[in-house]
Amino acid sequence: MKLPFVSIIIATSMLATSANAGCATGAVVGGVVGHFAGHHALVGAAAGCVIGHEMKKRHHHYRRYR
Repeated sequence: MKLPFVSIIIATSMLATSANAGCATGAVVGGVVGHFAGHHALVGAAAGCVIGHEMKKRHHHYRRYR
């Protein structure tokens, strides 16, 4: 029962920095999708973190050099 509360606290602490914003958002989405796709929440969160970070980096690069 304590695990959801701990994960929410960790997720909100990661959202505080802008450098981790893509990773945290992707990890939350990936964790939820992974959970519903066969109880693979940790794998989904890790993949979501990588994808979210890459998307955030590309978005920043596109907005900066446009």
